[in-house]
Amino acid sequence: MKRILYFFFVFSFLLFWSSCRQDFDFAPSTGNLEFSKDTVYLDTVFTNIGSSTYNLKVYNRSDNDISIPSIGLERGTASNYRLNVDGNAGQTFNNVEIQAKDSLFIFVETTIDIQNQTLLENEFLYTDKINFDAGSNLQSVDLVTLVKDAVFIYPDRDNTTGVIETLTITVDGQPVETEIQGRELLPSELSFTNQRPYVIYGYAAVPSGETLTIDAGARVHFHANSGLLVSDNASLQVNGSLSTDPELMENEVIFESDRLEPAFADVPGQWGSIWLFENSINNTINHATIKNGTVGILIDGNADTALPKLTITNSQLYNFSNYGILARNTSITAENLVVNNAGQSSVALTQGGKYNFTHSTIANYWNNSFRQFPALLVNNFFVDTNNITNVTVFTEANFNNSIIYGNDNPEFILDEVTDPAVTFNFKFTNCLVKFEDSSSSPSGDNYDFNDTTHYENIIRNQEPDFRAPFNNDLLIGNDSAANAEGNTIFSSQVPLDILGVNRTTSSDLGAYQHITF
Repeated sequence: MKRILYFFFVFSFLLFWSSCRQDFDFAPSTGNLEFSKDTVYLDTVFTNIGSSTYNLKVYNRSDNDISIPSIGLERGTASNYRLNVDGNAGQTFNNVEIQAKDSLFIFVETTIDIQNQTLLENEFLYTDKINFDAGSNLQSVDLVTLVKDAVFIYPDRDNTTGVIETLTITVDGQPVETEIQGRELLPSELSFTNQRPYVIYGYAAVPSGETLTIDAGARVHFHANSGLLVSDNASLQVNGSLSTDPELMENEVIFESDRLEPAFADVPGQWGSIWLFENSINNTINHATIKNGTVGILIDGNADTALPKLTITNSQLYNFSNYGILARNTSITAENLVVNNAGQSSVALTQGGKYNFTHSTIANYWNNSFRQFPALLVNNFFVDTNNITNVTVFTEANFNNSIIYGNDNPEFILDEVTDPAVTFNFKFTNCLVKFEDSSSSPSGDNYDFNDTTHYENIIRNQEPDFRAPFNNDLLIGNDSAANAEGNTIFSSQVPLDILGVNRTTSSDLGAYQHITF
């Protein structure tokens, strides 16, 4: 019994002593650290805009507890990089301890002012090093960031109150104050060139009676909750052109977020919208890519104008948290248009209007969450603030030589409130559509595919053979049901596809002629 008590006492003492031990012996580092990477690339940032935070992991593979005498940026306090080492922020650190077979994280971020730098085509490479120890034990990890110069457009902020300037817009010839943060573009800002990118904070408004012209190859970037607004009697002219190499898109006009890191390349909802106000006029978009916003193009009113409110050609819209195009009682002519990946509908033509889509690919392969609406939504009503349903005229909605498809069923809905006094005219001609008959599919006269008044040469529920629809690659292949199914009347109106390929001999449906993958 005494022996058992003795061993119990000794075991308890050893356990207590080891658990309370605080005096680990940390030997100086000998230059044998290992790193998760030898260079930390912080990707591309705009001047004076903070980067994302990147991490570096430092390993002590030895059997000894070690202390790193110093960790710091080679440029010291003059560096534009910032570090966080094991939870402590700064630019230099002393006696950083790592236990045996353990590691620590170093987090890196930067904000760089491009002024007084030697620029090469409006950008430069900013570099530094994280040095570990010194002398014969010195080890280093490189830091590299590409910094772009830009034209910044932002509203004023009151230095005393901190209140940000809001827009006053013209409605029916009268100024109306809004709560939209932003400002009107100055006369010197009404021409966007391809010399430098443009970064917009808040909403930049095209003043009444003015035109914003955007040259081929221009890049327009929006901060969060920002966008472009075209007001009463103003115009937007986007003059992109076909690139010599379609993969490079050097002559396209690109609208996207101001986050340039690869992690943000396909993230929806990073900015607001291009908003064409009621009574804006003569809006044209050619060879543009619009992506990663909330609503790609929001367009209001003027359904009965002689010219379309918006003419959009050879353009692509991708990755929107709500809608690619949201049209409300307006008029659109679209040719060689590609829209994909929206949290609600890729194209929503609402409250009536006048629409003509030719050789367009309207798809929705959204997989971020559940979506309520199909790729194409068409309706002829709105519910006002008094909860009264107002029925509006649908002069026409024509879809010619087009593809309407996606990863849900059905992928188009004609949501009509019937009113004998109000027309609801639509027609699908030579289109590949996804509309499978099921208990959940809508029914009624609007879905009588034998009615040649509304449907002519329709292909239902056959594969378009998109190359990679979940990655917004909607090129069609050799096995597409859309191949050689186009009506020559419409293909002669749009003789080249979105990539400049001739389609007059044998036209495929949608914006692309098929290729061999």
